[in-house]
Amino acid sequence: MIEIVAFEPQHQPAFRHLNEEWISRWFRMEAADYDVLEHPQDYILDKGGHILMALDAGEPVGTCALLRVDADTFELAKMSVAERIRGQRVGQQLGEAAIDKAKRLGARRLVLESNTVLELAIRLYRKLGFRELCGAKGSAYQRCNIQMELVIRSE
Repeated sequence: MIEIVAFEPQHQPAFRHLNEEWISRWFRMEAADYDVLEHPQDYILDKGGHILMALDAGEPVGTCALLRVDADTFELAKMSVAERIRGQRVGQQLGEAAIDKAKRLGARRLVLESNTVLELAIRLYRKLGFRELCGAKGSAYQRCNIQMELVIRSE
């Protein structure tokens, strides 16, 4: 049984490890990765963001972050699931929990950056309702070649 919980300081090593694992497998770690993964309190939480952890019998097996972009927008970022538990819908549970959290926080939209080589991730994002942004802005990450958006509520 997977439990989705709010990040606590003791989760920082797992948050870092889970993300370093997938980034290093597909790409290379960038300066922005090191900043966020080493100092999530400074780069995410203190800026109005949130981190969710997926626990399996108390062991962290997945994570994702909501980074505050502006008053109406969060970025879904640093989403990762341990290799040994992939295929068990943990990513979907994390994504749904992040969307629910953003709704509770009054967000109008969620955005994300990814790379199309991550086919399973892109498929999950589409399943969650994200659509590709046209005319997207530049990214802090060289590996980014797709930006997506989920409109939660329009005004």
